[in-house]
Amino acid sequence: MRTSIIKRYWHDIQIAVEAIQANQVKSFLTALGIIFGVAAVISMLAIGNGAKEEILEQMKMIGVNNIVITPVTEDENQAATSEDTREESKEFSPGLTLADAEGIAHILPNINRISPHIFYDSYVIFGERRSPAKLEGVSVDFFELFDYQVAEGEFFNDYHLESGAPVCIIGSDIATQFFDKTKPIGSYLKCGREWLQVVGVLEKRNVTTSSIGKVIGGNSNAKIYIPIKTMLMRYTNRSLITNDLLSGNFDEEESGTKKRSNYHQLDKIILQVKETEGLNPSVEVLNRYFIRRHSGVEDVEITVPELLLKQQQKTKDIFNLVLGAIASISLIVGGIGIMNIMLASVMERIREIGTRQAIGAKRKDIVVQFLAESTLISIVGGIFGIFLGVVLSHLISHFAEIKTIISVWSVVIAFGVSASIGIIFGYVPAKRASERDPVESLRYE
Repeated sequence: MRTSIIKRYWHDIQIAVEAIQANQVKSFLTALGIIFGVAAVISMLAIGNGAKEEILEQMKMIGVNNIVITPVTEDENQAATSEDTREESKEFSPGLTLADAEGIAHILPNINRISPHIFYDSYVIFGERRSPAKLEGVSVDFFELFDYQVAEGEFFNDYHLESGAPVCIIGSDIATQFFDKTKPIGSYLKCGREWLQVVGVLEKRNVTTSSIGKVIGGNSNAKIYIPIKTMLMRYTNRSLITNDLLSGNFDEEESGTKKRSNYHQLDKIILQVKETEGLNPSVEVLNRYFIRRHSGVEDVEITVPELLLKQQQKTKDIFNLVLGAIASISLIVGGIGIMNIMLASVMERIREIGTRQAIGAKRKDIVVQFLAESTLISIVGGIFGIFLGVVLSHLISHFAEIKTIISVWSVVIAFGVSASIGIIFGYVPAKRASERDPVESLRYE
């Protein structure tokens, strides 16, 4: 009994396949809505997954529970302050200094790591090659804050940090540019007027986003890192009273840019607290700390990169939801197209329906035939849509330089929805075909 039912319905499905083959152009045009709808859903979900992965990578690269303290120069303060307010503000601030970093390490009990930063534009000479370069004075905690690893050599030791030794750790791009024929470890680079011995080479890191660049100060692969005391002793220390300062000459020989408005000894302090719950309380403590130490002058800015990235992720999630909704609408439009074509097909094949009913076909047979036809069109359209969606995702990644990640679930969901649309939107035409009177169908011209 069960075998005969299966054979009967299998025969109905075969009739549906024959009808699709007999009307290939119409069936293809009917499936176009499903094809583009599935492709749109897969590519939009791929963009969303890529954006989410980028945010997670950024969070990993900037470290967890980090707080960034950056100085505000006089020019920035003046731009944000009225003339009257500037005349009234006569308080003196020493600016962001190494003493601030040491004080923070003592007042915050939940601090894990802290690293002061000084940036310096210079040039590098090795052999016959010379190139502009960015030097950065850091502590050894910097490399742990951002999970840097050395491909060769080692990090700074205690002697390097305490004595201000002329040593450096170079990025992978610097190593490739200057040491293509020799080993960098132990070699000497002339950076500005100083000779620095290379003690380590960092592993290459993919830093392509502006968010990361703002936190770590640019592309780490093209930078030269030196101990913070080496920077202060051998290159620049803006907190010192010099002859140039007294004479009004504020030009820096290496960079050729005036630093008159920048009285801060440090360009940045990055610290890490032990627990996420301690971020906001730590920021409040730091605000009070700098108000007291800087005599009420608001010349530093405190930011939490992780919170900024989470807000960015929330914004991207909303954007991806909107894109997914728009792509889903195209699937629905494709389903409506299937229903319209199938309704028209019922009207065109009234005599065929009447003939089948006359020779013994039941209403269920007619329903199965037309339902199988619409479902097969949707399934085939879904398969082509998956292929087109994968191709679109790769094209978007290649030409638009937007990271895309195609997940198995996005393919399964898109294909399942396309098959469901064929069943849902094909049921009404199938039911209408089965309800026709066989006598009237045979008389229809």
